[in-house]
Amino acid sequence: MKEAVSKALKGFNEAPFQKRQYSRIEVFEEERKYLRALPAVPYEVAAWEYNHKVYPNSHVCVCKNYYSVPFAFAGQYVDVKLTDSIVEIYNRHQRISTHPRFPLYVSNKYSTHKEDMPDAFNQPEMNDIRLRQWAASIGTHTSEVIERIFKSVTIKEQGYNSALSVLKLSKSYSEKRLEVACEIALPMTRIPRYRQLKSILASNQDIIYLEKKNTHLKSIQSNSNTHGYVRGSEYYGGGRYD
Repeated sequence: MKEAVSKALKGFNEAPFQKRQYSRIEVFEEERKYLRALPAVPYEVAAWEYNHKVYPNSHVCVCKNYYSVPFAFAGQYVDVKLTDSIVEIYNRHQRISTHPRFPLYVSNKYSTHKEDMPDAFNQPEMNDIRLRQWAASIGTHTSEVIERIFKSVTIKEQGYNSALSVLKLSKSYSEKRLEVACEIALPMTRIPRYRQLKSILASNQDIIYLEKKNTHLKSIQSNSNTHGYVRGSEYYGGGRYD
């Protein structure tokens, strides 16, 4: 069918006009020298999203995934141009970063240009050391959750958002409750995240767990204090008990 269409099209373009001289192909060859070449990349329809905030880790959240921009733009607002294959990020109408776009079915993935990340002299205020110290001050289980988050990423800056969102739960629910929630979540999932911990806290699973744990400990202690008659040290010391 394609061969037949191509042949018919060639004949159509070479056929003389009915009401004037020349044919379509002759007119095209005459105008060719005034025409621009076709673009090397086919045109793609683009959508725009405005006022995305750049996180302290130098990434922008777009369609549930994260794309890096130069760290100097952290805390600022940017606009995003989206095509089916590309994510372009603009600040004040200037393009500052370009990334291949993740497929729509992918979420919580990072696309990071290493050159976008801050060097040792330009670390953001909340870095991995401070986040780890904050977690350690809450408890061992919270510290383990934060460690697992940082071990799961390629570049430490990719873990800032996840770690910070977990630690901020201590402000909403208290440090003690967050520590218990982390204790519950660690055996359940390899890397506990904000969503799982928030669900535990919001449904008071941590309170129920702690009550059961305390009841179990009291039961053990009570059983250990209940025993039969035990002879004292004098009995085993000899003398009149021989």
